[in-house]
Amino acid sequence: MFKIGWFSAKLFLQGKLLRDPAYFATQTAIGATIGLLLLVALTLLKLPLWLPITLSSLVTGAAMPFLLQDLKMK
Repeated sequence: MFKIGWFSAKLFLQGKLLRDPAYFATQTAIGATIGLLLLVALTLLKLPLWLPITLSSLVTGAAMPFLLQDLKMK
């Protein structure tokens, strides 16, 4: 399992893993922005810090598969 992860990371860093790296970067930025905005909004509500972090992480993690569903690999 470690070998597969290492090989994928090596291909990604060499630019040989994704067909359209700009699409990946755009979709990842959208997901990160959603998570950041949710974190800031929940923090402004004066909730305990663990709650906004947990909720924004869950929402961001749940959104990523939908954002990256059309990702094409080489």
